[in-house]
Amino acid sequence: MTARPGPFNLITDVGGLKVGCAHDEGAGTGVTVIKPDMRAVAAVSVAGGGPGTRETDALAPDTLVDAIDALVFSGGSVYGLAAADGVTAALGASGQGFALVPSPNIPRSPVVPAAILYDLANPGNKNWGETPPYRALGGIALGEAARQFPLGRSGAAYGARAGQKPGGLGSSSIMTEDGIIVGALAAVNSFGSVIMPGTDAYWAWPYEQNGEFGGKRPTQDYTLDLDDWGAAKVNPAGRTNTTLACVATNIALTPAEAQRVAKMAMAGMSRAIRPVFAPFDGDVVFCLSTAQVQRPDQGPFLLARIGELAAACLARAIARGVHEAS
Repeated sequence: MTARPGPFNLITDVGGLKVGCAHDEGAGTGVTVIKPDMRAVAAVSVAGGGPGTRETDALAPDTLVDAIDALVFSGGSVYGLAAADGVTAALGASGQGFALVPSPNIPRSPVVPAAILYDLANPGNKNWGETPPYRALGGIALGEAARQFPLGRSGAAYGARAGQKPGGLGSSSIMTEDGIIVGALAAVNSFGSVIMPGTDAYWAWPYEQNGEFGGKRPTQDYTLDLDDWGAAKVNPAGRTNTTLACVATNIALTPAEAQRVAKMAMAGMSRAIRPVFAPFDGDVVFCLSTAQVQRPDQGPFLLARIGELAAACLARAIARGVHEAS
């Protein structure tokens, strides 16, 4: 069965999704918003030792809310969580959000999970006092949401570092002959390196499609020193590193199924970054289902296919983001 990247090779090849990015050049930071056209089933898996998130508890399969209105990734560490405030306010003002008992006199409650990465130590000016830029950046990024969006030094990854290389915003997609579409987006600010030590090849090279991140390959006699981390960051500190990721599919999933896909997709980080999930990383993967395709043959095997496609797409998105930033 042949699979190929979608027409944009972006997460937005999954129908019903748009992505918007905004940045503050002076502060060296930014925000990315993933906006489904309709409320989307969502789940999350957290593997890093130093995560920073908002509303992720609401995504558990046994909770009341089973869909979200938007997803926000931001730089700025804890300050960046305010980006979701701007998105929430804008969506609420337009009448979007969750309502247990809809009423014209009661505002809806937009469900906007968020996750942050640490870029506070980059050269940008962070002397913002009591007015960090993130709430405003969230609203701007939401307004920029579209099917196509910039990669590399963009959005939440505007001020990021991937090991000792510039970090970046990356995305990829895959389409199968029988109608499954899977996409991934990643804001890469990892402690670990995405490059194999002593080479210019990405760890994710076996998954590359059509030279999307340079086509570099290790030599046939390449041997890895298991204790050599190559171009990883030096002297890491707590919560100073993170890769934020989202995978998405057009196939209808339940919240529990989406959570399984999110967990499987974590393998994509392991394929693209070394080391990963360290005590000072905040690595997190969200999974969205736009439910544009209902599959009568829904079952564990289909779910396994989606999860593996998501892991491969995420590995590609990570390498592509760093490649575009470089």
